[in-house]
Amino acid sequence: MIRVIAAAVPGAVLLLAACGGGGAHPTAIVQAPDSADQVLIGFSHNVTSDGLRRTRVEADTAYFFESTQVTSLRRVRAVFYDKNGAEASTLAADSSSYRWQDGSMDAFGNVILTSPDGRRLRTSVIRFDQGSNTISSDRHFILDRGTEHIEGDGFKGDPDFRNVAVSHPRGLAGDSLLLPGQ
Repeated sequence: MIRVIAAAVPGAVLLLAACGGGGAHPTAIVQAPDSADQVLIGFSHNVTSDGLRRTRVEADTAYFFESTQVTSLRRVRAVFYDKNGAEASTLAADSSSYRWQDGSMDAFGNVILTSPDGRRLRTSVIRFDQGSNTISSDRHFILDRGTEHIEGDGFKGDPDFRNVAVSHPRGLAGDSLLLPGQ
């Protein structure tokens, strides 16, 4: 028994000596700035104003960042409603940033906005401003509605895109009416 203890003592001394290093020890846990505070799979959120649903946002995955009050969404679908609560348009995009303070949203990648009557707007980026209830982009876009085909370098309008101001319009509008600049 004494031999077992005698053999164990030098091993324990070596083990303890290895633990007494002079290296730095962490004093606090710091979260990386790109680490989400929460991750939700199958996200759905309704935005209301004066008792009416204004927007419904859905995503496959949502990453919540509490310090910035921003949620990063993947595989996004958003439904916008008019002032009476009727569906005005539906947005689909690869990703989006949603700001909780003001309800605004930027959608990125293969952005498609469609209306219930078949109008369709395609671009790479769309910004939705909840406060003014407008959508806009400073990127190339294509808008098809019935026989109209309009392209431009940017736009600003309402979410059902009935009233749209276009930057550098080009394309065909209505019954073969050429837009300015053609």
